[in-house]
Amino acid sequence: MAKVLCVLYDDPTDGYPTSYARDDLPVIDHYPGGQSTPTPEAVDFTPGHLLGSVSGELGLRAYLEGAGHTLVVTSDKDDEGSVFDRELADADIVISQPFWPAYLTPERIAAAKNLKLAVTAGIGSDHVDLDAAVAHGVTVAEVTYSNSISVAEHVVMMTLSLVRNYLPSHQVVLDGGWNIADCVARSYDLEGMHVGTVAAGRIGLAVLRRLAPFDVTLHYTDRYRLPRETEGELGLTWHESAADMVPHCDVVTINAPLHPETEGLFGDKLLAQMKRGAYLINTARARIVDRDAVDRALRAGQLAGYAGDVWFPQPAPADHPWRTMPHHGMTPHISGSSLSAQARYAAGTREILEAFFAGRPIRDEYLIVDGGALAGTGAHSYSVTK
Repeated sequence: MAKVLCVLYDDPTDGYPTSYARDDLPVIDHYPGGQSTPTPEAVDFTPGHLLGSVSGELGLRAYLEGAGHTLVVTSDKDDEGSVFDRELADADIVISQPFWPAYLTPERIAAAKNLKLAVTAGIGSDHVDLDAAVAHGVTVAEVTYSNSISVAEHVVMMTLSLVRNYLPSHQVVLDGGWNIADCVARSYDLEGMHVGTVAAGRIGLAVLRRLAPFDVTLHYTDRYRLPRETEGELGLTWHESAADMVPHCDVVTINAPLHPETEGLFGDKLLAQMKRGAYLINTARARIVDRDAVDRALRAGQLAGYAGDVWFPQPAPADHPWRTMPHHGMTPHISGSSLSAQARYAAGTREILEAFFAGRPIRDEYLIVDGGALAGTGAHSYSVTK
């Protein structure tokens, strides 16, 4: 029998919900392109309930304990002597979410002698050191596509919020004010702007499709060029690199995975090549941009706004400069953890566990590392350094 260690974020400050704003969720059985949504043998949760916090347990306890496995759930993951570190020593499986990542460093992987499987409940497995997973024969899997559309919707929301100066205008209302000039002095129309995405995979392409009706001109850069028919349908302009693309764009959105080729990509040099007054949206990974360079670009007026919900580390410390820099629209890492998305990634996590315990192949699109090498989606999206 296996020991499963699940690291989830804390419950709401006023306790685990006893009721919800909505009674149901739309039924979605496939994603754009035809991939089916998760297909576990069963689930022990109600779709639309809070599953990603400690008390939600991803809906896994009844299933795992019914099969004789041990489930340990904690939010304590970072401090010295954390529950995560103590329990990791003999864990067979680790599950965590990108929003509250259990960082599986080379040292932690080496110390976890029983570790066989690391599951990301969601998408984006860069909190697992993939080189170490390859070296130690640890399978890494994620629930690919489960929250891609959730993130794409968040990108569109943040884009409009920055361009239209929504958040400061809302604050005027909260403060009891009515100064229209203050609200509109930084407000523009998105119509007619040039918008570009760094990476046009599942999320990036979904962002492009959702922004096309706003009558913008769309650009993209990606290591894999999209089919000509897709470029024609959306009126896309392809660029060989981010450096080639950003001088043309009023809005740039980052939708790339974090790997050696993207880490630190948006530093002082690339930010200086952007149009003065451009907006940068980053719901991918914080380390794709230089933290302090973004702060400097906002204060100098090179960027008109920065929004995202990815930080490093996560959770971000109280003195993180992105909390206080001007003209930002930051959120904690929530873009992919809507209640709708949680139902999918909880079901996908169970599907991965069912396959693992039964000795069946895990869906190829869910695999990041398998058999001592990058595999499936991991081979398409990531790079290793050794």
